Parts: sequence; C-alpha cells; structure tokens
Amino acid sequence: MFSFKNDYSEGGHPNILNALLKKNLTQEEGYGLDQHTQNAISSIRRQVGASEADVHLIPGGTQTNLIAISAFLRPHEACIAATTGHIATHETGAIEATGHKLLNVNTIDGKLTPELIEPVLIDHHFEHMVKPKLVYISNPTELGTVYSKAELQNLHDYCRTKNLIFYADGARLGAALMSKNADVTLRDMYSLTDAFYIGGTKIGALLGEALVLRNADLKEEYRYLIKQRGGLLAKGRVLGIQFEELFRDNLYFDLALHGNDMAQHIATELEKTGCTFWIDSPTNQIFPVMENSVIEELSNQFQFYIWAKMDENRSAVRLVTSWATPREAVESFIQAYKKIVIRN
Repeated sequence: MFSFKNDYSEGGHPNILNALLKKNLTQEEGYGLDQHTQNAISSIRRQVGASEADVHLIPGGTQTNLIAISAFLRPHEACIAATTGHIATHETGAIEATGHKLLNVNTIDGKLTPELIEPVLIDHHFEHMVKPKLVYISNPTELGTVYSKAELQNLHDYCRTKNLIFYADGARLGAALMSKNADVTLRDMYSLTDAFYIGGTKIGALLGEALVLRNADLKEEYRYLIKQRGGLLAKGRVLGIQFEELFRDNLYFDLALHGNDMAQHIATELEKTGCTFWIDSPTNQIFPVMENSVIEELSNQFQFYIWAKMDENRSAVRLVTSWATPREAVESFIQAYKKIVIRN
C-alpha cells in the first residue's frame, strides 16, 4: 500500500546519495569543519542575503528545537506556542524536559498573532510566574497553513516591542516558500526572525536541519551548546554534503514544489466530487473530510492518518505528499476515491 502518512518515508534524493558515495573515501575534517559543510553554509548565507549569518547543521528537528530554545532562554523564562505546534504535540515534552514551560495558545488555523500572544503576557506579569520570552511558530504550521510576509512582519514588530525572541521551526519550510501565492523568501525568514531552521529531513535529505541565527545575542559559543546536547556529529560531512546538494541548482525549491503540486492535485480532484476540507492548506499536507465508510475502504489500499473527528459519520484525514511522491500514486488515490464515492 502506498503511504500518504508523512514526507519522510523515502530515503534521500539520488543527487545526495551519489554525492555521498562519490565523496565517501575522501578524508575531511570532523564536526562540521569539513569543506562540504563550509560550502553548504556559504550557500545558505547567500540564500538569506547575509554573510554574517550563523549556520549550524543539526541531525533532526526535535533536537534543533530543543537545543535552540533551551539555549535562548534563561531558567525562569518560557516559550509561547500554538496548541497545535510541534513542540507542544509531537516532541515528547522535550522543551519542558529542559526546564522551560510551554505556554500554549489556541488558534483556529495553527497561526499565532500578536492579539493571541498579548493575553499571555498580561497573565504572566510578575516574578511568581514564568516569564514569557520566546515566541515559537512553524512555517508551515502543523495544519499546513502558511504565514504571509505581512503576518511575519507583524509578529516580528510585536516581538521587538515586547522584547521577545522570535523563533521559527522550518521542518517543512520549503513547502511554505513554494506554496501557491506565497510571498515569503529565505531572506524574509532571516530578516523577520531571530532564528529559524531550514528542514532537510522532509525534503530529500537522509537527515539534517540547518539552523540559521540572526540575533547576535544568540550566537555566542553556540557550538558548545550543540556539542553538549549531542548534536555535533563527528562525521559532519554527512550533513554538509546533503545541504551542499540541496542548494545546488535550486534542488531544494524544486523538490518542495513537487510535494506541493502532488497534494494540491489531489485536493483539486477531490473538490470536483464535492469533497470538503477541514482547513485550507496550500502545502503538501491536506485534510479532506470524508465519510467514515469511505475512509475504511481507502485504508485497504493506502496508508494515511485519521486526523480529526467531525461527527459520528465523518472524519478529516491527513494526506501528505513528498519530494518523491510519484504522480501514479496520486492518480491511483484519486481514482480509488472517486470509485468509492460513486458506488456509495
């Protein structure tokens, strides 16, 4: 059965695998001091338009979030996140395990706004409570929604006014940047946040995320912190080669676009049959609402998650496409859905 459960079921893009094999026996410095990592860092600096940007390659997303947030905060400081945020739902309490409280905010679409953050600051107003200090977002959100440049600018300005650190989880950042009507670039992500990361694991790399630091106050001795948290790979070249390839000839953006296109093709075809959606997502995650009987039949042919119960008879499922999703699998799902709906 073909899986639409996530965008990391496949391994690595052939360009990355070939590069790893070609350079396998070449000796390199360790711990990210190899030439490939330096090339990757230079490429990312060019993408964000800042030669002074600090770039660190870290194996995984949860580890990146844990290292970053725990490094940025003092012991009594807390992190504000949407209730649906990845650090609040799928990271096994990693942030709390470092001693920092999460202050979760309910949102309709997974996105934070100054209006949603302000009550948290008002409620936590003195030293008998944790002090809100960092605003965490993911772009796209866990619901597949995307921040516009105006929304990021609004959050950036608000965080500056309130002396808050603004941090963006970019595990699926490529999907946001390449989504329909997107007006945000990597340069914008750099200029409008204190720190963000560029996900590789979910966009053609075997593993790896690229953390980019803009705020000078957050940069000091950061490699010490990565090492202490177990994120400084001896064979850092493994990460360096992958990001070197991802940012060669626009591969990163092309792979993101393919994932989006496959999901949006499914959405368009399902919509033609009258299918509705739990939320409007322009990325590689979509959430069609289906009759439970239809879901049961489809699950005999495809793998996906049931995401939310709508009522006794209907549920929203999550379908995720990836950089490697073949069009044949997408067409097969569409035809199977149509056949089931017509028969029912």
